[in-house]
Amino acid sequence: MRRLISALVAAAMLVAPAFVSAVPVDDRDAFITELLSKMTIEEKIGQMHLPAYPQLVTGGAYNANIDSLAEHGLLGGIFNILDVEGIRHLQELAVEKSRMGIPLLVGLDVVHGYNTIFPIPLALASSWDIPAIERTARIAAKEASAGGINWTFSPMVDISRDPRWGRQAEGAGEDPFLGAAIARAMVRGYQGDNLSAKDNILACVKHFALYGAAEGGRDYNTVDMSRQQMFNVYFPPYKAAVEAGAGSVMSSFNLVDGLHATANKWLLTDVLRRMWGFKGFVVTDYASIAEMGVHGFGSLERNSVAALEAGTDMDMTSDAFIRCLKNAVDRGEVTMERINTSVRRILEAKYDLGLFRDPYKYSSGDRDARKANAADAAFARRMAAETFVLLKNQNSLLPLKPTGKIALIGPLADTGANMVGTWSVTAHGNYPSLLDAMREAVGNRGEVIYAKGANLYSDAHIEAGATPGKFAMRDSRSEEAMLAEAVAVAKQADVIVAALGEGAEGSGEGSSRARLTLPDTQHRLLEALLATGKPVVMLNFSGRATVLTWESEHVPAIMNVWFGGSEAAGAIADVVFGKVSPSGKLTVSMPYCEGQIPVYYNHLVTGRPKRPDDGRYAAYTSNYFEIPNHPLYPFGYGLSYTTFEYSDLRLSSDRMDADGSITASVKVTNTGNRRADEVVQLYLHDVERSLAPPVQELKGFERISLDAGESRTVTFTIDPSMLKFYNYNLDYVAEPGEFEVMTGGCSDRCLKASFNYME
Repeated sequence: MRRLISALVAAAMLVAPAFVSAVPVDDRDAFITELLSKMTIEEKIGQMHLPAYPQLVTGGAYNANIDSLAEHGLLGGIFNILDVEGIRHLQELAVEKSRMGIPLLVGLDVVHGYNTIFPIPLALASSWDIPAIERTARIAAKEASAGGINWTFSPMVDISRDPRWGRQAEGAGEDPFLGAAIARAMVRGYQGDNLSAKDNILACVKHFALYGAAEGGRDYNTVDMSRQQMFNVYFPPYKAAVEAGAGSVMSSFNLVDGLHATANKWLLTDVLRRMWGFKGFVVTDYASIAEMGVHGFGSLERNSVAALEAGTDMDMTSDAFIRCLKNAVDRGEVTMERINTSVRRILEAKYDLGLFRDPYKYSSGDRDARKANAADAAFARRMAAETFVLLKNQNSLLPLKPTGKIALIGPLADTGANMVGTWSVTAHGNYPSLLDAMREAVGNRGEVIYAKGANLYSDAHIEAGATPGKFAMRDSRSEEAMLAEAVAVAKQADVIVAALGEGAEGSGEGSSRARLTLPDTQHRLLEALLATGKPVVMLNFSGRATVLTWESEHVPAIMNVWFGGSEAAGAIADVVFGKVSPSGKLTVSMPYCEGQIPVYYNHLVTGRPKRPDDGRYAAYTSNYFEIPNHPLYPFGYGLSYTTFEYSDLRLSSDRMDADGSITASVKVTNTGNRRADEVVQLYLHDVERSLAPPVQELKGFERISLDAGESRTVTFTIDPSMLKFYNYNLDYVAEPGEFEVMTGGCSDRCLKASFNYME
């Protein structure tokens, strides 16, 4: 590689320095056309080259000599650098030392915050609060842009029906409608109305496509599905992000139709560009082109050409384009026109960011926006509280009174570093722990006593992979000693709060799990705590749907708290002690056991469905011996500290024609004794159509807040676009016939009405 860089640098030095445009910088097409006309082939291919800075590594290191590449115009961008002064230095090399003076893209995985860390994306989705989710991206853009970052590898919009896949944590869950709404919000939040504004950054939608359907839930694995499934379930969030104006798209690691997504022309050109009209550039995922050879697609040279011809514009870390494309042009395998097309797309993104006007706008060093502030922290705390999902609350055990003696026990009780969750690359780890927050909330009114009780796993190697590496938390004591201490502490208390579940890196990239139950040593701890006879509240930390079947049978109160970001601890205390009522709703179905996977709400029906009787096994029907067909906790589920009643579902008409619409209204009443939020959900079911219909599909939702005793009528407008689907021929159609309307606070608890659609 060093020899290659030396040769490229030598070639770049042979041409005269200093590009001075005669075209006004406010004429984008003319400016870029002139720029392209003066660039050498080496400089053009350099724009297609994206190495990783050694500061952060998420795969094998393939690059070196970053400064030299920047100085000689052989670099399109850089990522994984967190030092704003270092970013400024690289930008100066690119702009002031290289012949053409083309500024760099500077990327980072700003997945759920920069300095203000918000809940992981799966948790954010559980809030169903689209304006608030957009605001999290807006704050992240403000902070990241002040830190020198102008490009984020976010949002991840992959639909995931398999919680074994660790990256379920990074997306919105299993539903395409909700996923599309969040995709649009995230793109708007990052890019704003004017991409060239100093607080906006370029979004990169990932991973195109179908990555969330990896076989066996094993990261980086193969995907195989029908195109009807692609268009009706998996594609909508990608399409929504493109329509929202996302400036870049990242291809995925997996195979699609037996071809690697990075070199799949149908995917990257026919669908993304021709069908959806995408105008930005496509970047590979980390070393994707290099990894194509492992899949059996041949040499790096062959795969470089295949990726380019399929529609890939920029190579991340494989050094594939910079090594191979010039020779491919010389051999006639690639045209200069194709090279120019990709380079133009990349230059257009830089132009739209305003980098040609002011290449130092993101690294001026004079902005305080990269620092978290009190208002944003308060919002992050409120946002985290909105994401928690109350799964069980027997005898209204929650909220707790901040009095008496409360035992806080568990491996996640006193570890601030694990509060923020996966993909928090800018996190510093010095965050309040749950123990800190609960003691602050209780003050001198009561006492919070503590014991760790257990390590995350009995296996030290597994635990090391499940926790942030630089914040090791393993206790060297024996399991027996830790358990004895926990039981002794628990016996002193009036109530026990058990902080259990995954470590921050127990979900995320490369963190697939075959078993989704509570880890062994933690389960033994929970059994011992329950055996004390004291009431137990379980706080389940997770980045995916986990299996809580045993817990749901034995633990009085369970709340899924996900990983809530830098303000997670305070938010958990707010909800545990009743300052805020929980209002999160699941966006992933939680299975009874792993053998039930995939289990999701918008499923099809077999020819021999299970009888709607007492739930016991029935021969010659599609069911299991041991468990029901439905999930333990379904999509849209979530309890509150109050109760809500749905009544008076009304349709404005029992008919709709192709040019019309109808409204569905439902009365929602807070029948409890405290103010709280509720997520009102609207589902449709096409009773009869040419392609087998799902039993229901989310088509609308509204988050509302009601005082105790207050009622509100929530109205949804239903139009023909909401009835459309991709049929067997992939035509996007709405077919005439009967449609059921379902509305309620959960996918399985809905009022129903129906109408007929007439073309």
